[in-house]
Amino acid sequence: MFSQSLIFLLLLLGIGLIVKNNGLIIAIAFLIIMKVIGVDSKYFAFIHSKGINWGVIVITIAVLAPIASGEIGFKELTSAFKSPYAWIALISGMVVALLAKNGITLLAKDPHITSALVLGTILAVSIFKGVAVGPLIGAGIAYMVMRVFDFFK
Repeated sequence: MFSQSLIFLLLLLGIGLIVKNNGLIIAIAFLIIMKVIGVDSKYFAFIHSKGINWGVIVITIAVLAPIASGEIGFKELTSAFKSPYAWIALISGMVVALLAKNGITLLAKDPHITSALVLGTILAVSIFKGVAVGPLIGAGIAYMVMRVFDFFK
């Protein structure tokens, strides 16, 4: 009944509970429930192959919602590019997209790297309260560069 993967998930759930990371807790609880009710073999491969794309779509929708609602329009966009921060954000977005492209190539060539990637993501999410979401990396890079910009300003 207690497979290695279930024990591993329970251990990760414990870490999530200790560090109070709701995203990690919900994700792991969802996977445990699927495993316990016996639908894991039917859906896990599908989730594994499509989940990242779903996440990117949801994040993209969230990022575009202010445009769709009218909160951000052409006026805000053009005025934003008068700021050095906007240019830093633009360049960061481009860099992270190129990094992600290279990451996909690496994982295709060397799939066992995925294990280290998953462990690193889990550690960052659980211990450092990171967020397991790729597109936010661009914003994080932009934030760090902005702080450096402010330091030398």
